Amino acid sequence: MTHPLRATIQWLCRVALVVSIMALIAATGLIMLQIVAREIFVAGVSWADELARYAGLAVIFLAVPALLARDEHVKVDMFLNMMPEHTRRFFVIANDILMVVFCGMFVYGGWLFLQRASRFSTPALGMPNLIWYLPAIVGMVLMLLVAVDRAITAIAARPKDEAAP
Repeated sequence: MTHPLRATIQWLCRVALVVSIMALIAATGLIMLQIVAREIFVAGVSWADELARYAGLAVIFLAVPALLARDEHVKVDMFLNMMPEHTRRFFVIANDILMVVFCGMFVYGGWLFLQRASRFSTPALGMPNLIWYLPAIVGMVLMLLVAVDRAITAIAARPKDEAAP
């Protein structure tokens, strides 16, 4: 049975992934709009460029927590897979703890950054920077939750050599 907190994190990851997919579709459409506007109508669309960058930011930061939760993120695990189970478990736990530390530092640094940056807005749309950086903060908070869940799960898991037959 899935723990209620894990189920909530997984649901939030699915929602973030859906928003990320919609942002990818929006970014593609906006870039196509810019190409048509520039090449056919010889006119730049500055707001579309800014929205496409915003959508790209949302794609990355909102998709990463879902990938981490499913263990489908980019990783180089060739050496990890060659290690004995006990050593591999140590490195997995260390990696998950470091991920929690990194996410925590990112969220804290982002909060400090937004204390200053939230007073300004984007040039073309006049979008407040608080809204501009919201996908990054939301994504990293969600990634922090996923990392904490992964670390707790890794620490609580019994090594395979100690598992009951």
